[in-house]
Amino acid sequence: MFNNVTNLAHVRSLTGAFGFYIFHTILLVGLSTFLGHYLHAFGIIDGVVGGFFEGGSIHTLIGAGWVMVLSSMILSGKKLTNDMMAVILAVVGIYLAYSVNVLLGMVVVGYLTTLGK
Repeated sequence: MFNNVTNLAHVRSLTGAFGFYIFHTILLVGLSTFLGHYLHAFGIIDGVVGGFFEGGSIHTLIGAGWVMVLSSMILSGKKLTNDMMAVILAVVGIYLAYSVNVLLGMVVVGYLTTLGK
């Protein structure tokens, strides 16, 4: 399940994609908490940052950026940038991460790891 979790070009099974989703979501929570704290400490953002699962605006922006970076790295690693359906799936994942929920956008990213060439 957690084999090749950092290899973005690896074609995964459904259980491998679930492990990828869990690993990178936990990594996202840590990254978002770290960035939210230090962006607030250095005065770059104002107000209360809040928690990751509260759906704060800064966490949503960090999460949508994370989904965008991961999906683009998966598409370029698998050489799927010419496949229009894969690109549309990545855009849908970014949209869902920003407008609905970051965790739903990560589901789309996990699905992108199951696609082959």
